[in-house]
Amino acid sequence: MFSGWLVAALGLTMTRRSCSSLSVPDIAAYFGTKTRYEEVNPHLLRDVLTVNASVLRPPATERCVPVHLTAVIRHGSRYPTVKNIRRIQRLSELVRREASGSPGGSGGSGGAAGAADWLQDVQSRWEMWYTEDMDGQLVLKGREDLRQLAARLSLLFPSLLTEENEMSISLRSSSKHRCVSSAEAFQEGLQLHWRHSDVQYRHLVDDKLMRFFERCRGYVEGVEKNRTALLEVHKFKHGPEMERVKRKVAGRLGLHQHHLTADLVEAAFFLCSYELSIKSLHSSWCFLFDEDDAKVLEYKSDLKQYWKRFHGYMISSLSSCPLFHHIFRTLDKAGRPRRSTDAPPEPASILIGHAETLLPLLSLLGLYKDQTPPTADNYHTQHGKRLRPVGLAALFCGSAVDGSRVSQAGASGPASLSRTPPTCSSSCTTASGAPGCSC
Repeated sequence: MFSGWLVAALGLTMTRRSCSSLSVPDIAAYFGTKTRYEEVNPHLLRDVLTVNASVLRPPATERCVPVHLTAVIRHGSRYPTVKNIRRIQRLSELVRREASGSPGGSGGSGGAAGAADWLQDVQSRWEMWYTEDMDGQLVLKGREDLRQLAARLSLLFPSLLTEENEMSISLRSSSKHRCVSSAEAFQEGLQLHWRHSDVQYRHLVDDKLMRFFERCRGYVEGVEKNRTALLEVHKFKHGPEMERVKRKVAGRLGLHQHHLTADLVEAAFFLCSYELSIKSLHSSWCFLFDEDDAKVLEYKSDLKQYWKRFHGYMISSLSSCPLFHHIFRTLDKAGRPRRSTDAPPEPASILIGHAETLLPLLSLLGLYKDQTPPTADNYHTQHGKRLRPVGLAALFCGSAVDGSRVSQAGASGPASLSRTPPTCSSSCTTASGAPGCSC
């Protein structure tokens, strides 16, 4: 029998540490899609090749042999996009020009003792080093993320990701440069694991699968271009919780509140996360925020992801049908009985995309759907939930489906994945008008 297993890393552990180039901000648990992958799997800080083989262990009464692996992987750590780089530039100029040097409130995650030091640092010592040509490109740390992931998957699936199978392994990527670079880095990781001296790249760019949301007319017109689709986000952005954070941050900087917009507050929060994920630095910008501030800013990102990519609208889920069917057709082919003269199935299918690729797919599978959707008005009952949309995007930085041939019928795992396709509507068509994201 053929059994599909969904494997995902769901640990998130943070510890309080002192401020240094090796420390982690206390608010790092709330960085969402900009979370360092090591915060999701802290054991990687000790050993980058640590794997938990127990997640693949079948019940003791069954004998399973892996025959195929499909992995949907998010790109590695990246630079900010142009939009955020411009906001960071405006924030830095504002602080240098207007901050009083005598903040009206003590520092957030750093406390009062270090307030003068961090403020002087962001005012006069921190240099704006982000440039617009970086625009979301993969950073060196991001390449290492994917090389190391390839090595870990090779250790988990030693019979599939082998040198002998190299030409049979399928690898597809989104056309965005951070994904193409991640695909290259993944192949480097495999070939370094096989001790190849010369790396040969062989991957396909496939936006139909990895950027399906751009091709779904129902999604583009109903959500992406619909000004009312993110109404809850806009309401929260100008609501009492965000206004309270703005007042606190303005006070800590010694700025007049009307000089500081919600976008600039968010830019400072992002700066803290970028400096950690790119440079492994506990940035002085992190001292602007305490845990309550970080929860509010994370919730704003939660709302955006929920209503734009996750369970907010059915069409968001349905847009991922091409990827869903590709995965399960591949699994069906791999698990189908074959004659000795038939060609063997692909040992592995590696699909590299975005958080925006993973969230609609998880939504289509019906995973992590709360009875009460998050809104601008229910922050105080929603913010404490453990698995939030932006957290899921980081936690599911790679979701792997392992097809195993099992010797006894009735096999099921602790995280078995149903092979029954969800019911999909035909209302979603590609931008060209041809059926494309309907099931």
